[in-house]
Amino acid sequence: MAANVPVSEKEKMSTMTDDYSLSRVPAEGKTPMWKVLMVQIGGFVALSQFMLGAELGYGMPFWDAIIATTLGSTLLEFIAFGLGVAGQREGLSTSLLSKWAGFGTLGSAIVGLTFAISLIGWFGIQNSIFAQGIISLLGGHINFALVATITGLVVTASVLFGFKGLSWTSNISVPAFIIVIGLATYNMLKGHTMTALITMAAPGTALTMSAAVTMVTGNFIIGAIIMPDLNRFNHNAKDVFMVSVVGTLIGELGVNVLGVLMAHAVGSQQIMPIIYQLTGGFGILLVIFSSVKVNDLNLYSATLDFANFFKQVFHWNLNRGMITIVAGVLGTFLSVIGLIDQFSGFLNILGVVFPPIASIMFIDYWVLKRSRKQLDESRAKGELPEKSEVFHPVTIVAWVVGSAVGFFVNWGISSLNVLVVSGLVYFIGMKIFDKQPQETVITETAPEKEEDDA
Repeated sequence: MAANVPVSEKEKMSTMTDDYSLSRVPAEGKTPMWKVLMVQIGGFVALSQFMLGAELGYGMPFWDAIIATTLGSTLLEFIAFGLGVAGQREGLSTSLLSKWAGFGTLGSAIVGLTFAISLIGWFGIQNSIFAQGIISLLGGHINFALVATITGLVVTASVLFGFKGLSWTSNISVPAFIIVIGLATYNMLKGHTMTALITMAAPGTALTMSAAVTMVTGNFIIGAIIMPDLNRFNHNAKDVFMVSVVGTLIGELGVNVLGVLMAHAVGSQQIMPIIYQLTGGFGILLVIFSSVKVNDLNLYSATLDFANFFKQVFHWNLNRGMITIVAGVLGTFLSVIGLIDQFSGFLNILGVVFPPIASIMFIDYWVLKRSRKQLDESRAKGELPEKSEVFHPVTIVAWVVGSAVGFFVNWGISSLNVLVVSGLVYFIGMKIFDKQPQETVITETAPEKEEDDA
């Protein structure tokens, strides 16, 4: 039957599942800003963000929690916006953009693989939470493996359709979460005045400002780094500004504020008891299903990163749709057999490794502009640059030094320390050792034609 399908239809189906994973997003692939904004808000308006707000509110007075949220968000918003605009200009995902933003062919492959492993891990963890929530609502009489398999495959199916699938699930999950938050806020204010909630002391053990800001930035860093994955579908920098700023205000600040207030009202940092006390089982149900949005983003970005890894290392043009199926099944399998519980420690380690990537990419693209001429010339043709570095030693040094600061330096704000140190090391190192990059750095030429497109 496949032979009877017109070529144009085959191409259309391939584009839908591949989602420009190994190429620039062309003009016809761009989408209205509000669709990207809904996906961005969906990444924030989720259970994990609400949990962060509740933890801040449990350990801090209201205004201290707001200051911590504002500082943490602002610190990363600058880098998030810069990377988002770079992704929009070039039409490239984060891992592919990194090839011409400091990391070269080998570095971008490592970046892609690191992101992909981490995101598959989070996919498995979120899927386990999703399944456990459904089981608890149904009285605990259903087999976990069965429910986790079903939930994992359902999310995988939605991600198979790329950005369109993300947009579709956002249109369902975001309103569902807003309904829960609205209902919880209404019930909260029936028993407490706003003045009392704002002025009361924190109900739990005191949390320092440094620790709180680190928590906020740690929660946001992955979202900041993958900004190109979403914003490559935007039309211009103004759209990116709306997505990054409005998305952060509504999601990061808005949800955190409500989480803080509800932690004060209920006297708990455990989010499920808070939701249950204020909304009942109906609220729990909607919150569980709204968490699907976060897992969509986890799996979607992971597939882009895997595609880039196989392209750079093995020169395989694997279709993102095929990768989605394999990665989704793998993440689902890990959650079903329970190995994902042992994976969380490794994921925490990766959390220290990520910030230097954002800093290096930002400095290379916007400050040093080492590959901007190649990118500009190839963008005018709708192609990728023909040449790229294999790697540069300065990148590795900056990445390692920045990560080491995150592991061993305990003063100040950890994530900010990592960003600043890795950025400075990279900038100074390139100024000293990269005066003639085309002569001193190994480069590779892209193959003229790839025949093994999967």
